[in-house]
Amino acid sequence: MLDEIKELCAQCQNCCLGETRNNIVFGIGNPKAKVMFIGEGPGENENLEGEPFVGEAGKLLDKILEAVSIKREDVYITNIIKCRPPKNRTPKEDEVEACREFVEAEIALVNPEIIVALGGTASQFFLGKEGKITKVRGHWFKEQGIDLICTFHPAALLRDPGKKRPVWEDFKKIQERLEEIRKR
Repeated sequence: MLDEIKELCAQCQNCCLGETRNNIVFGIGNPKAKVMFIGEGPGENENLEGEPFVGEAGKLLDKILEAVSIKREDVYITNIIKCRPPKNRTPKEDEVEACREFVEAEIALVNPEIIVALGGTASQFFLGKEGKITKVRGHWFKEQGIDLICTFHPAALLRDPGKKRPVWEDFKKIQERLEEIRKR
C-alpha cells in the first residue's frame, strides 16, 4: 500500500514544487514501525537521492538514534512535504496542504505508536498555529490516538548547538515511552 501512495505522490502536481523537483522524497523505513519521525521537507541531498534525511541533518539524526538505542531500520522516516522548496525555504501553507493526504496515508498505513515531529513545520502540521516548536517542544500530545512529541529538527542543531541538550532530553523521553510500549 505504501508503494501505491508513493506512486500517486510521484504523479502529484498539486502545487508549484512539482515543477521543480528532481525526485519526490517519500518516506522510508519499517512499514510496521512503532516510531515515525516526520520532518519538514527535503533538502538538496534528499532531492537528488530521493530519500529523506540523507544529508548532514540525517547523519545527525542517525547519531541521536544510535545514542538512545533506536535502530534506523526499526523506524519510519518521512517529511511533511515531498518536494524540495527552492533554496530550502520553509514550506508554504498551500504546499503543506497539497501533501497532507500523503502524510496522513503514511501515518494510517504505518500506524505507529509514537510520532516525533521534527521542527516547526511538522509540529504545526499536527497542532496548528499554536504548535510553535519553542512552546510545544518536549511535551506529549495525542494525535488520532497516537502519542506525539515535538522536538527541534536536526538541522536546527547544526545551526545552534545550544539546542542539543533539549533534543537529547526529548529523545530520552521517546526512548522511555518506546520501552513502555514494548513491555505491553
